[in-house]
Amino acid sequence: MKRRDFLAATSSFLVPVMVGGMGVKAFGANSPLVQSLMKTDALAKDRVLVIIYLNGGNDGLNTVIPLDQYSQYNTLRSNIAIPQASVLPIGNGLTGLHPSMTGLKQLHDNGKVAVVHSVSYPTPNYSHYRATDIWMTGSDSNVQTDTGWAGRYLEDRFLNYPTPPITDRDAANATMEDPLAIQIGYLTSTTVLGSNQSMAVAINDPASYATLVGGGSGGTSPDLPCCEAGDLVAFIRQQQALAIGYSAEITAAHNAGNITPAPVYPTSNSIADQLKIVARLVGGGLKTKIYFLSIGGFDTHSGQVQSGGGTNNNLGGHATLLGRVSAGITAFQADLQQRGVEDKVVGFTFSEFGRRANSNSSAGTDHGVAAPMFVFGSSLKRQMVGRNPNIGGYSNLPTDLNGTTGNQDLKMQIDFRRIYWDILIDWFGRSKTDATSVLLNKSFDTVSLFTDEVCTIKTGSWHDEKTWSCGRVPFTTENAKICAGHTVSLSANATVKNLQNYGNLNIAAGVKLSVAGI
Repeated sequence: MKRRDFLAATSSFLVPVMVGGMGVKAFGANSPLVQSLMKTDALAKDRVLVIIYLNGGNDGLNTVIPLDQYSQYNTLRSNIAIPQASVLPIGNGLTGLHPSMTGLKQLHDNGKVAVVHSVSYPTPNYSHYRATDIWMTGSDSNVQTDTGWAGRYLEDRFLNYPTPPITDRDAANATMEDPLAIQIGYLTSTTVLGSNQSMAVAINDPASYATLVGGGSGGTSPDLPCCEAGDLVAFIRQQQALAIGYSAEITAAHNAGNITPAPVYPTSNSIADQLKIVARLVGGGLKTKIYFLSIGGFDTHSGQVQSGGGTNNNLGGHATLLGRVSAGITAFQADLQQRGVEDKVVGFTFSEFGRRANSNSSAGTDHGVAAPMFVFGSSLKRQMVGRNPNIGGYSNLPTDLNGTTGNQDLKMQIDFRRIYWDILIDWFGRSKTDATSVLLNKSFDTVSLFTDEVCTIKTGSWHDEKTWSCGRVPFTTENAKICAGHTVSLSANATVKNLQNYGNLNIAAGVKLSVAGI
């Protein structure tokens, strides 16, 4: 291969060197219970996570809009505020999405998107570089870590990587021949970095990936120099062998994923292009567990909206980006459904930080703290985690602004690692001990994304949002559970679908808890 052809091909592929069980013996193998458990267990071993990074710090307050406090919202950012009549209401109508996100609204209405309000972490950092590192490593803001949270998960689950045979301890040490993680792009992310190397390969598209590695040889040779130089050469050869093997698997899956009629995706949309590749590989049978995608442009210090005010605020750079994310995810979900694999994939969006509640004089927003996340997939049990941030509309709630004048940040409601916790335990099936190890020997409360009930996470008042796993009081359509050791006091009428009480419920005189039933 000529040097210029090699350089062109390598733009599509880089392997960076560094930068609780239940016994069922009493039941027959063909019993409905055992068959159901086996199917559930098989599905858990085959699950996929898609991570979408919104690079630059997304303005959450123009993404998920508090319609219940529109006057206060408009006061904070009158030069960029979305007109109230244009906002797309979701849920109970107190919350809305940016008008460019029609696809995500429909997915939310269909139970396939969850909005997680005001996500951040304690003692937030305003630096793009450091804040991104915190999100990708899952570390505290004052802790420097060399590995990514997803990399640690993959390293824990897949033994011997990268030395064949790579085995999956969740599948009784079955051999894993496919890449553990794939990033669509030029370099692998810190998110998937293991203790010695990346746990992922980076591809721009499967065809050019195969062009690069297809002609290589995965053989080894004893003619290695001694010492450190020999170790480095051996490492590079090992990566080459992996790349060649992965090329065959990726190409086979990409070919098998070519279906008719072809799924429809929006054009001129980079995140949709990436999601299209993921859906085709998943549908083609690739066993890769984690895909990392990204879209840039969210650092909107100026010109966030189109000049002119009014409905022009619906347009501009930020609107275009949100529209692409929404349309891409919507097409992706339709594609997965068409392929019959929708139940095995879940994904989420994240950005390194939010932006300030108040706009600046350049029709933009500066670096802030908390912002919403979107979690998407057909397996979600919760469509709303947390509540609209209190930006002045509720005198009975603590303010979620860090001041009343000048630059004002939105405070955190949900630690982002609680989302990781649910993904590790309830999606990928890790034990709490394993999840604690992956998250740097820290445990976190669930947000009940994948469970049938909202549960208590501490003793407290029924109407205190901090009592409940989902960061808000249970809806009338939700099941609630009071966990063992927790005492909940009910001082005003409430309604839930069903209640499991393993702790204590103290109901004040004259107060009623209604259980609506199924």
